[in-house]
Amino acid sequence: MEIKTLEDLNKKAEALKEVGDEEGLVQLAERFGLDKEDALDYMDGAVEEFATPLMAAVAKLKKEAKELSLKGVMKDWEESIESLCADDEELCIAVMKYESKLENCLAKLLKFAFDNKEQVHDSIVKVAGLRTPLYLGIPSKADLKKLVAEYYKG
Repeated sequence: MEIKTLEDLNKKAEALKEVGDEEGLVQLAERFGLDKEDALDYMDGAVEEFATPLMAAVAKLKKEAKELSLKGVMKDWEESIESLCADDEELCIAVMKYESKLENCLAKLLKFAFDNKEQVHDSIVKVAGLRTPLYLGIPSKADLKKLVAEYYKG
């Protein structure tokens, strides 16, 4: 069974639980960046759902961020996407789609930043010890929210 959605992930976990495959359940959790302890809690019946939308989305984002070795503003953007997920279950489900990739969303944000750069006031640039003119583009929180929704939700 190929896992392309959160629903697929939870169905696979349910099938593993039904046959008592604890090791397989733990491996599934690790493959998707979920905690081993959460998988064991699910196996023991302490929790009803293997992965909630938020758990799964954040785990996927963190796993992809680690693979990309994100630093600086890119790491900030990834953490902002996690924060947006906390308030938007639909976004969580969209993040979990197989074809959704953090690198593509970050590329969209980077392209927006480049296309919307503005000149920094010369006095600031001079105080920083840099040459003028200097241009900088970073999406605002509102732009970031809009761009993330456009990428993940379509």
